[in-house]
Amino acid sequence: MSQETKPAVSTIFTPFNIISGLIICIGLVLTFLRFTGGLGAVTNLDDNNPWGLWIGFDLLCGVALAAGGYVTSAACYIFGLKRFHSAVRPAILTAFLGYALVVFALHYDVGRPWRLPYPVFLSPGTTSLLYEVGLCVFLYLTVLFIEYSPVALEWLGLKRIRNLIVRLTLLLTIFGVILSTLHQSSLGALFMIAPSKLHPLWYSGYLPVYFFISSVFAGLSMVIFESSLAHRYLHGKMDATHLKESEGVALGFGKAAALVMMAYLGIKLIGIAIDNTWHHLTTGWGLWFLLELIGFVALPAFLYALGARERNVRLIRWAAGLSVVGVVLNRFNISLVAFNWQLPSAQRYFPSWMEIGISIFIVTLGVVIYRFICTRMPVLYEHPDYQHDH
Repeated sequence: MSQETKPAVSTIFTPFNIISGLIICIGLVLTFLRFTGGLGAVTNLDDNNPWGLWIGFDLLCGVALAAGGYVTSAACYIFGLKRFHSAVRPAILTAFLGYALVVFALHYDVGRPWRLPYPVFLSPGTTSLLYEVGLCVFLYLTVLFIEYSPVALEWLGLKRIRNLIVRLTLLLTIFGVILSTLHQSSLGALFMIAPSKLHPLWYSGYLPVYFFISSVFAGLSMVIFESSLAHRYLHGKMDATHLKESEGVALGFGKAAALVMMAYLGIKLIGIAIDNTWHHLTTGWGLWFLLELIGFVALPAFLYALGARERNVRLIRWAAGLSVVGVVLNRFNISLVAFNWQLPSAQRYFPSWMEIGISIFIVTLGVVIYRFICTRMPVLYEHPDYQHDH
């Protein structure tokens, strides 16, 4: 009996399960403290810093890194690049979980989370950027749910409903691209109302353009980054088609990311010239800005281009990781580091350990759910009944 039960026990008490289980338990305790004691019990937010880590990381970074959904769908279904088809379902799943967790994280930041649906369904504030962002995120999350649903329907064996939704793929893709264009850029426009608070090197009238373009290469990089992790830890769940196309996806997306990142770099330099903020580059803030721009935009763009030319998938995957870090750094700089930059250090915001703990808890939930779905549903492989249905 002991020999029969030992494999089952060993599969439950794995390092991943133990660590993620501990993080989730701690996160549930912090969640209880947040919703019983209020924001002041767990955060360092104040009147000068009403938006903290949960907006900077959970919202801004989460939305940017979930852009792989619309980028991959557009490449495959609008531009007809069918060789990237194997990357669509993992990208859609990552985007769906990303946006779902963004909405979940907003419940922690909103003072009265039960009123979160109010702006979408009851508010007449159609001239508000926040209203536009909320409405677009709500609609795009619905679109992602419908785009993801064929995976679950194939798993459940509901062929008729699945076939009906698949016929709507092109329409859903177009709608998703339109919504993503709107809310990705509007997140940048939110910070245009604070020219005196955001450092001049990061503040610009082109912030909406910066946010949208950076979301494109963030999505491309996240697809490559997520694919590399899946190949390492979920290799056994992939079929021959996915394994065969994975190198082509990395090379194609890496080449595209290099072009978009160089365009982004050029537009940022044009913005500095138009705003005439060159003199700030010689300050400490300027060195930090150059680190972001050169170390996490120019360098990964060069690595992408070199990897695509040499067909070096390993180099492209390293560039993808560097790009993901760069997007997170950019959103942090705009929302936290370079925000309220003129305040004394004693009045500057720094997140509490409980804010950090809840963010780690939310990310861990996403990883656990992604792993659960990929090990049970046809995400990394084609369902036998639909192998030629694309």
